[in-house]
Amino acid sequence: MALNQRLTGLIAIIYPLLAGCITTAPDDVAERPGEKSVSILTGSADGFKMSDLAEGAQSSNGMPVNALLWRAALDIASVVPLDDVDTFGGSIVTEWHQSEDNNNQRLKLAIFIIGRELRSDAIKVHAYLQNRRGTEWIDAGRDESLGRKLEGLVLARARELRSTIVFETVN
Repeated sequence: MALNQRLTGLIAIIYPLLAGCITTAPDDVAERPGEKSVSILTGSADGFKMSDLAEGAQSSNGMPVNALLWRAALDIASVVPLDDVDTFGGSIVTEWHQSEDNNNQRLKLAIFIIGRELRSDAIKVHAYLQNRRGTEWIDAGRDESLGRKLEGLVLARARELRSTIVFETVN
C-alpha cells in the first residue's frame, strides 16, 4: 500500500514536468493510420505513452508484468533467500547462496519479467557465480546455460499455474 502511494506521488510530480515537454508532431512525422508507433528508447513497436503509465497506476490490475510468470519466478527463486523484490519493475534478486554439496561456489540470481504475455521472451534469468579462493570470493561471471534452464523452469511452472487456473474455472 505504501509503495503504491509513493509511486502515485512520484508520478504526480514527474508527469506534469514531462507533459510540459510534449509538443504536437508535424504532419510529416505524425502517426499514419495502420502504422505502429516505435519506441525511441527501445526501438520496438511495443512502446508505451506516458499517459499509459499514469493510467496504469490507477488501474485495478496494478501489475505491469505477467502475473503467472511473476508467481512462477517467485516459486522458483524461493529456494534461495530473496534480497530484493520489485513487483512494479518485475525483478527478483536473490542473496548469494551456497549449496551444501559445493562449499567453494555460490550462486546469485537476477530474474526479470519483461512482458505481459506468457511467452519465452517475457522472462530473463541471470545466474551469477563466485568461486572461493582461500577466504575470498572471486567472480566467475554469468552461467548462461543455467540461466536458460531456470527460464525454462519458470515458464513450465507458469504453464502449470495457468492450467490449474483453467481447470478450477471449468470445474
